[in-house]
Amino acid sequence: MSSPQMITRVPSNSAGLTEEAIARLNHEYRPLGFEERIRRLYQDFEVGNVLVTSSFAATSAYFLHIISSLRPDQPIHFINTGFHFPETLKYRDYLSELFGLTVLDVNPDDHHHQYSLNENLWNTDPDLCCSVNKVEPLEAVKLDFEVWVSSLMGWQTDHRAGLDIFEERRGIIKFNPMIDVTREQRDAYIAEHQLPFHPLVAEGYSSIGCSHCTVKGDGRSGRWQGKPKTECGLHL
Repeated sequence: MSSPQMITRVPSNSAGLTEEAIARLNHEYRPLGFEERIRRLYQDFEVGNVLVTSSFAATSAYFLHIISSLRPDQPIHFINTGFHFPETLKYRDYLSELFGLTVLDVNPDDHHHQYSLNENLWNTDPDLCCSVNKVEPLEAVKLDFEVWVSSLMGWQTDHRAGLDIFEERRGIIKFNPMIDVTREQRDAYIAEHQLPFHPLVAEGYSSIGCSHCTVKGDGRSGRWQGKPKTECGLHL
């Protein structure tokens, strides 16, 4: 089986993006709170042009609770790499029922996924593993949307600390409404609304990805342990 190549696709809507438009969006959204930003987004963009993704990881209930409260008809795309913990899939199903979510699985190409299995890519080439099982499948989906909503928070990694609310990311408008939400604000909301954590949080997992590349640890210290990698590539 031949090795898959990392390919970057550019969505067809990229021609309409300008630095001035992104700067204007950041200027207008910066004074707003997280929930206000979500409300405003659906005034500025049609729901059919909005892509929302969730990893259904440690505290995804926070992000999804607000999205589902403000826009219950918004589909949620979940990148199903085939390597998730069983607990993650159960958490996805539980939150889907709890919040009434429509969750659409995004699956990798069968050939590429089988190659990653055969070659143990998560160990031998984790960047390629993430590319074929996460990045490339989502790149194909992004072609159909104008803006992509993520749940990144600046305190999570040095890279995320440098992100703005809106950015141009490989031909799509990337919207990070939670980027300046503090850990304390997130935890206070979770406590106030009694939202459920991912079941592995109680076992010492703070950041939860694929089972091969995740161990117990605080923050992102349990991801890709022993390797310089800190991001899967979706947000780079």
